[in-house]
Amino acid sequence: MNSTSVDYQDYPRQPNRKLTHIPGDSGLPLFGQTFSFLKNYKALTEMRYRKYGKISRGNTLFQHSLTLLGPEANELVLKNSDGQFSSMLAWNPLLDRLFPNGLMLKDAEAHRYDRKILQGAFKKASIEGYLHTMSPHLERGLKEWPNGKEFHFQHAVKQLLLEVAAEVFLGVEMGEEASGVNTAFVDTMLASMAVLKLPIPGTLWHRGLTGRKHLEDFVMAHIGDKRKHEGRDIFSQICHATDEDGNYFSDEAVRDHIIFLLFAAHDTTTSTLCSIVYALAKNPEWQQRLREEYAAIGKDQLDYDDLNKLDDSKLVFKEALRMYPPVPAIPRRTLKDMDIFGYHVPKNTAVAISPLLTHYMEEYWSNPNDFDPERFSKERAEDKKHFFQWVPFGGGAHKCLGLNFAEVQTKLFLFHLLRRYNIKVKDGYEMPRSWVPLIFPADGLPVSFEPI
Repeated sequence: MNSTSVDYQDYPRQPNRKLTHIPGDSGLPLFGQTFSFLKNYKALTEMRYRKYGKISRGNTLFQHSLTLLGPEANELVLKNSDGQFSSMLAWNPLLDRLFPNGLMLKDAEAHRYDRKILQGAFKKASIEGYLHTMSPHLERGLKEWPNGKEFHFQHAVKQLLLEVAAEVFLGVEMGEEASGVNTAFVDTMLASMAVLKLPIPGTLWHRGLTGRKHLEDFVMAHIGDKRKHEGRDIFSQICHATDEDGNYFSDEAVRDHIIFLLFAAHDTTTSTLCSIVYALAKNPEWQQRLREEYAAIGKDQLDYDDLNKLDDSKLVFKEALRMYPPVPAIPRRTLKDMDIFGYHVPKNTAVAISPLLTHYMEEYWSNPNDFDPERFSKERAEDKKHFFQWVPFGGGAHKCLGLNFAEVQTKLFLFHLLRRYNIKVKDGYEMPRSWVPLIFPADGLPVSFEPI
């Protein structure tokens, strides 16, 4: 299966223009603002917005770049109406050795070609089938969690979601392999933020490359069987997917797409559920509202059509993603000279937008630091002031392929969790966060589930 791609050979991997005609601060010699970026991306971005406005220059991860802030910036970059931004060139320096050939790392026709084939795995009929696999697995997993004792939610839910993803995405039982695969995912993801990309044993980058190899071996071991027997899991669907001419993906393309989709679905949903569980623990009245919503359904298992009746659950889902979008920043590179917010920006400039910062702008959100799901209600509709002000799934051609899948999985998880448990954290607890590359609890999120 062949797809065309843009020839970007004349674009250096690491643009190094200082862009001094644009307001900003390059930070420390060599390292720039890398340490601030890694320590607290949110604080750094808020500072830039207060000090410089919607556009500013900086230097992180050894790269001079521009930060573009606000819904107008999101619209410009994500809609990409004139094809002036590249996703591939932006993500490649971070991910090309770790998640090569994922949809995020493709542009133009190459992206459209693969996306059209892959999106069949995320249509309503497919997701409806996944629901009946996910729901009993989530329910069984929750029954095995500690009752009334404090435990680290992040680690437990990550393991559970990996087991569910193995069934839904791969159609295989993880068994004893689960721990190794989970470690490989963590190491591979964290390596995207490695400052020193040298394969020296013991370094973040070396662990990431080792993790990638582990994932490759795991997926490739199952491809032959998937080619022979067509199943309902996503792995099988991709193995049997064809274009208009009847061409299949190569084994290597199947491998790369599966690893990337597993990463995208697994880690982002873990992040989302951590944010939701923390918010519900701090706002127990919303736990009760959701329980009443589930009681009104009157079922022990949800069907696909029941999910659309869970209005309060959707409000909570959207508010958690507003406050803590799993991917806080989205990078691109310019493919042509252009003007942005009154400044000339040359071809091959690294730029980044910030869903996180946009979600806290007071001109669009009332009391943005408060957990207030009703801001998304039909009566208030705060998210409707600008089409690109709520963008946890990105937008435009690269909008997240699995957004509906993520909502379904989250609603199912909360349905089984809250009908069984009260979520509690210690008095006065405030969850510390790791902000990049994805938003996660920095302490694993210690919680207790008290049986109802």
